[in-house]
Amino acid sequence: MTHHTKSTPSELQERVTKCLYRLESLEAAYESITVGQLVSMRARTHGSITAIDFFQRGERATYAEMDRRSNIHAQALRAFGVRKGDRVGVMLPNRIEFPILWFAFAKLGAVIVPISIHYTAREIEYVLNDTQVQCAIVDESAWPAFSAMDPWPRDLTRERVLLVGQPASPAATTLDQLVKGIGDKPVDEEVLPHDLLNIQYTSGTTGFPKGCMLTHDYWGVSSYACAYLDYQPYQRYLCWSHFFYTLAPWYTLKSYRQGGTLYVASDNTLYVSPEKSSSRLFNWIKAYCIEWCTMPMLIAETAADVPRCLKQVSQYDSWSGETIRRFRDQFGVGGVPAYGMTEIGYGTQLSKDLEDMYDSGSVGIRSPFRELRLMNEDGSPTPVGDVGELWVKGRGIMKGYWNRPKLEYFEGEWFKTGDLLRRDELGFHWVVGRKKDMIRRWSQNISASEVETVIREIPEIADVAAVPVPDDMRGEEVKVYLELKEGFEPTDLSVERVLEHARARLAAFKVPRYIAFTSALPRTASSNKVLKRELVAVSDPLSGAYDGEEKRWR
Repeated sequence: MTHHTKSTPSELQERVTKCLYRLESLEAAYESITVGQLVSMRARTHGSITAIDFFQRGERATYAEMDRRSNIHAQALRAFGVRKGDRVGVMLPNRIEFPILWFAFAKLGAVIVPISIHYTAREIEYVLNDTQVQCAIVDESAWPAFSAMDPWPRDLTRERVLLVGQPASPAATTLDQLVKGIGDKPVDEEVLPHDLLNIQYTSGTTGFPKGCMLTHDYWGVSSYACAYLDYQPYQRYLCWSHFFYTLAPWYTLKSYRQGGTLYVASDNTLYVSPEKSSSRLFNWIKAYCIEWCTMPMLIAETAADVPRCLKQVSQYDSWSGETIRRFRDQFGVGGVPAYGMTEIGYGTQLSKDLEDMYDSGSVGIRSPFRELRLMNEDGSPTPVGDVGELWVKGRGIMKGYWNRPKLEYFEGEWFKTGDLLRRDELGFHWVVGRKKDMIRRWSQNISASEVETVIREIPEIADVAAVPVPDDMRGEEVKVYLELKEGFEPTDLSVERVLEHARARLAAFKVPRYIAFTSALPRTASSNKVLKRELVAVSDPLSGAYDGEEKRWR
């Protein structure tokens, strides 16, 4: 990798100008394409090359096979009654059926509703009811939680649930049975770039998760911007993320753009200690000669060795400038900064042209097809150098949240991200914090409001506040402060009962680790809102709290 010396201000200004000119050229050269069209096109140009390899399951397919198998599944689903615009719930772990089904929906014009395999029955039922799903495809490993829904979703009959794997009962229909004997002729359906493809649930800031409406154009633009960051067309990519999040689909299409091979981990065990995760990730990189992957900051910070085959890393979470410098100097690999979110795809990027800014802490200038502005609370533009909320507009951002009023999150065409950034006079951006009430635990966004809503159901609790606690291993952990109703004492409510209540209703990653009792939550005098900043600002946030992982009071 070539290292640049630090540019003078005038040199940097010139390079930013050239980079923006290149962005405009890339935008002008972009050709609209649907996901289904990209799949079929790559089958024609790279048919015999392995497109995707779930190496821990021994499941792989070439570009031609992915095209053919997605045609078969599209035809079978159409025979099952799935039509353009229909929403289909999919609850699968990382296995090859997931991208095949996603491509099949893309060709049918149907809409996939991915469901986390970590969700509880309550969370599954919420998503299915919110999207009025009339068909679902469920893995055998997820069936116990899925079948435990009570009440059952109003629009989904049990006959419209397909199982992947061993059937739960002789009467159940499996996906294998559905596709048996089906031909691989392409489906005849007009699908356009502005058509909806995903309703992708992401943690909200005002309660339960919200479904981002993502179109074919969203995926086309996102994968184009993602591929633009590459120093060169890499051939071997690694994905360790779940397919029910947006990262795995992004990287699948990134690899499709380049005609490479995507190696996908199935056990998804990077959610353990950084030391174990680092060893596991680098073993995968070495074993499959990976050239490109994303890497969490915690793993980058603990890395002792990096296989020489690795040529580029995309930062997962924002790396510190010190981490970027150490990683580059020690291993000769750059960690490319960027800012993005499910709703907008990429918002900012730092391309190779601006490589000497990598260790500045900046997340870059605007991405392709993105306009950015920082705004104050009163709706006025934020002056250069000050901190404001990032608003984004441009081609291919989400259409809105499913069943939510658009005006709440958009100002005209501008999407209000809820994130606080600072910008300099050249257009470089720095992430400062979050306006949103969100907790970032390892790679998961957790809505504090959702955690509070669930725990507030316990009869003895008057109110609850969920806040982030710094954690060396996971970035942040969830802590809840409990204010009991008058007449109750902490001895009247065991912490295990609180945790059992949370575990039964929340995915495991959302369950609070720390619990503390308080006689009264701090509140504003005017609106009586909880002052979370006072709860976060305590000098020792763990003192006097119960640790649910270590099962002891601190």
